[in-house]
Amino acid sequence: MATQHLDPTDPTASEVTGNALAGYLRSQATEFLRALRLHRENGSAANGAAESVDAARALRRSARRISGSLHTFRPLLDTDWSEEMRPELAWLSGTLGLEHAYESRLERLLLALHRLSGSTSLPAQAVITDLAAGGRPASPTPTPERGNLTVGAAKAGALLERQLTLARTRAHSTALQALGSSRFHAVADKVAVLASEVPLTPTAPTTDLRPLAAAAEERLTDAIAALPLLTAGHPYNAEALVHGLSPDPSPHPQDGPWHQVRLLLRLHRYAREVLYAGSAPMDVRLLAAGQALNRHRDASEAAAAAAQAARTPRIAPATAYALGVLHADQRHEVEAARFAFQQAWQKETVNAP
Repeated sequence: MATQHLDPTDPTASEVTGNALAGYLRSQATEFLRALRLHRENGSAANGAAESVDAARALRRSARRISGSLHTFRPLLDTDWSEEMRPELAWLSGTLGLEHAYESRLERLLLALHRLSGSTSLPAQAVITDLAAGGRPASPTPTPERGNLTVGAAKAGALLERQLTLARTRAHSTALQALGSSRFHAVADKVAVLASEVPLTPTAPTTDLRPLAAAAEERLTDAIAALPLLTAGHPYNAEALVHGLSPDPSPHPQDGPWHQVRLLLRLHRYAREVLYAGSAPMDVRLLAAGQALNRHRDASEAAAAAAQAARTPRIAPATAYALGVLHADQRHEVEAARFAFQQAWQKETVNAP
């Protein structure tokens, strides 16, 4: 039997009401509480680090889905409760995600330095090994075309490792403090209530969800149509490179609209999950587009980290040069991700049964 798929814009499709939203929110709240229990059980247990990390990620996933659904379907929920809950869930998700973000960013940058310099070991590893042996940091034997880069790559890697490891350690401490705070306990208590009681409006149980889901999709398509493709689509975006290495540490102005599209794509995906009771069919286009936007986010933040390291006072010219090349490399990765997104989005949606 062929699987029947809901279309939020199809007026003939079977109606999906606020009761489906209540069921979805209850299930996500249950997942949140299960992840919280696992995190508490493994946080103090021996060899429980991996399980604790997985539980924290599950907490973030559930928090994002609850918050996204409260945003998309807010006319069907108690206004005061929803407006109070959403920022708290966003705070929790953001706080729990910082440690992993710094870890991934460091790994991405060290691998890029390794690739660009053509060395036989990761740049930071070379410095650590030499210092442990009691000598000075030594650079791998460079090829002629990579000589200047290789000279500074090891020190650039060590500088990035110091800065991002410190940031990761602080993020870890902040997350632990957050999970033990009264603010978090208040959020957890509200999620526990949500697992059994969803504050719908009186008319929500008979209100069709499809128009609100369609509105979320329309906001996404409008944002994609407004992307600065003429500027961002150049193979070599000189303006992006110049801004990133300028003394101004503010976020790159070209990246904002793309980050917004990534957020709207996530909200669209969550709305589909609500319509399909948490088991939406795979949409190849959405999957590929989301992966491209994740790559875009990772590369843009890595480029910003390289530029920030290059602003460190009194670093050697070779180190600054290596960081500049690294920044340019990551900005090219940003452009490649934008191209991949455009290619993915232009394809027709394919739903798997």
